[in-house]
Amino acid sequence: MGPVSCAELDPRLQQSLIDLARRSIRHGLEQGRALPVDLETWPEVLRVPAATFVTLKREGRLRGCIGSLEARQPLVRDVAEHAFAAAFRDPRFPPLEPGEFDDLAISISILGEPEPLHVESEAELLAKLRPGVDGLILEEGWRRATFLPSVWESLPEPRDFLVNLKLKAGIAPEHWSDDMRCSRYEVQEIGEH
Repeated sequence: MGPVSCAELDPRLQQSLIDLARRSIRHGLEQGRALPVDLETWPEVLRVPAATFVTLKREGRLRGCIGSLEARQPLVRDVAEHAFAAAFRDPRFPPLEPGEFDDLAISISILGEPEPLHVESEAELLAKLRPGVDGLILEEGWRRATFLPSVWESLPEPRDFLVNLKLKAGIAPEHWSDDMRCSRYEVQEIGEH
């Protein structure tokens, strides 16, 4: 079975993933760890390997976002672990407090396969980016960072999007080299708004 697609996930299955993320965060508040996932209790379409990010927001503001770029484990396990990590392990935020739980809006991004972008210059990269559609991975040496497509909402201009991604990766905003590698990917969003 190939990568999971939201087209395969009816609204009931999508809601079950949101509910799983919420239960994993609740479990984290009570037990200090992610909710264990018994794969046998889940439909096959939710057990295929998938790369996900789980994003948490409170009052419209980011409260945590953790994920992976490679499909290393079943979708349901990836969601449970990333929901817990977004709530308690995102280094940008203190661990979630019990009083914040009821106000959380949870979204899950299921990543498509990254597509390498073969570009000779920053101008060529900027011309190839599809605002609102592409997530972007930027790599140079040991530095690596990504922005999900949802970041386009706050950084709608390709140049701003790229400069901020470079900063996230620890790369100077004006830097460009032949060693820089770029890949784009699309995501399928499931979420509460």
